[in-house]
Amino acid sequence: MKQQLLLLEDVEALGKKGEVVSARPGYTRNFLLPKGFAVIANANMLRKQERLRAEREKQAVVDKQEAEALARQIESAVVETKVKVDPDGHMYGSVSAADIALLFQERGIPVERKNVLLSRPIKQIGAHKISFKLKEGVLASCDVTISAEGGIAPSAAAVVAPLPTEEKPEEEKSE
Repeated sequence: MKQQLLLLEDVEALGKKGEVVSARPGYTRNFLLPKGFAVIANANMLRKQERLRAEREKQAVVDKQEAEALARQIESAVVETKVKVDPDGHMYGSVSAADIALLFQERGIPVERKNVLLSRPIKQIGAHKISFKLKEGVLASCDVTISAEGGIAPSAAAVVAPLPTEEKPEEEKSE
């Protein structure tokens, strides 16, 4: 049975500060209440709801301005990383959302892994368009260039000699 809660803080994928939401008992008991993100919605707490909602609206304006400024930083950034590749140009490993967030943090742009919208890790060298979702739904995008380590461009014509195949005796047909 879900409980009605009044959120005291924004909770990802649940709601914003000042909203009355429903949550499962385990999530409520083990996460929301101990961390102080919510209180059980009773008559006394529902009177507090209007004040919380007004605070949230003020905070939303500030968050949106900060997110727009961050979006401008992201869009003007030139980001490049070098990765190890084999002679055929295939990457060893991949570049994940956490790696991209780290690249931006190294340049002084505070981006978290959860802000990077990447459906799956990047496994090819070249320029890739990366999207970001910041606070208050502000979107940004940037090109990230992934190149081969050591400045060595993999040769597309690199031919690997095929391994000699062993001739196998024909298998007997089973009836």
